[in-house]
Amino acid sequence: MARLTVNGRSVEVNVNPSTPLLWAIREQLGLTGTKYGCGVAQCGACTVHLDGKAVRSCVMPVAAAEGKQVTTIEGLASNGVLHKVQKAWVDYEVPQCGYCQAGLIMAVAALLKDKPKPTDADIDASITNICRCGTFQQVREAIHAAAQA
Repeated sequence: MARLTVNGRSVEVNVNPSTPLLWAIREQLGLTGTKYGCGVAQCGACTVHLDGKAVRSCVMPVAAAEGKQVTTIEGLASNGVLHKVQKAWVDYEVPQCGYCQAGLIMAVAALLKDKPKPTDADIDASITNICRCGTFQQVREAIHAAAQA
């Protein structure tokens, strides 16, 4: 058993400590907004926050998350109010198929926490998530809009 704090809630998951956090989140807790993409931390579909930092949960063992705050896309909004990145995503019609969007939103939310007014160079360096639909221009516009909010 591992004890985690996910979206502000203390939970126990019955998994091997080396199990990727992604599978504990999806299979044990039923929080399916975090997606499996590549399994090797390249695409970013599985991005969650660990103590406020964006991490790729497909390669993060559950044991590394114990004693830390895990935030998934389901926990990003507060009291029914969308996070400013989620709102910008809607306003700028970023999603196409939507599969990678939760991971992108989580990566951007972490970026804006660390750099409230990112430059294009900051965005290029920090947001390495892959979107097969190619919505990168809308992503950049939405990031700049969220930074202004």
